Amino acid sequence: MAHPTLALVFDMDGTMVDSMPAHARSWQVFTRRHGIHLPVDEVLRRTTGRTGVECIRVLMGEDIDDARAAALIGEKEALYREFFGPEFREVAGFRDFAHAAQRRGLKLAVATAGDRHNIAFSLERLKLAQAPDAIVGGDEGLAGKPDPALFLEAARRVQVPPAQCIVFEDAPFGIEAARRAGMRAVAVCTTHSQAELAGPHVIAQVRDYRELIRSNFLETLHA
Repeated sequence: MAHPTLALVFDMDGTMVDSMPAHARSWQVFTRRHGIHLPVDEVLRRTTGRTGVECIRVLMGEDIDDARAAALIGEKEALYREFFGPEFREVAGFRDFAHAAQRRGLKLAVATAGDRHNIAFSLERLKLAQAPDAIVGGDEGLAGKPDPALFLEAARRVQVPPAQCIVFEDAPFGIEAARRAGMRAVAVCTTHSQAELAGPHVIAQVRDYRELIRSNFLETLHA
């Protein structure tokens, strides 16, 4: 018998907010500025889901120390916020879906490789009806995805066993991290295809949250 779902764990970029085009643009400027000769698609493939420090080391060398890596990713993320601020948008239906889940008594957590500045930036603009029950960020010293650490810490903070959590993710590293965490997943196909976000633990693949609302997804969880 399936365990009842008690918590929903959301990745942020590309999952809660439609931010990946702005991230792509900021990486394009950053890599050009620093002489990194990679197409932006390849930069995103290597970095999406990883923490900021991990991203810098993947692109610029494992020997970069923490302080330098933090300064470099800070530069890149400032560009991202500059680009995304004027065109900020949620993944369609996210706020309504999150509010409906909270009304049903589900715990909500955010588990993102983004840092505290990007988290604050997004949450201030989303203006959720109720704050998440837990937020785990990529600058807390945990390994980025596909390591399951961010998701497992989110489950710990909301005091729900991993098997009773559902992860919402838009990236292959995140889908894999959910599998390693022992959590089911919903693939939000804003930036990747269904084939790229497949797995035995993936219980739904959608373009946005309006599809989940129309399909009465929450009502099927027996929460």
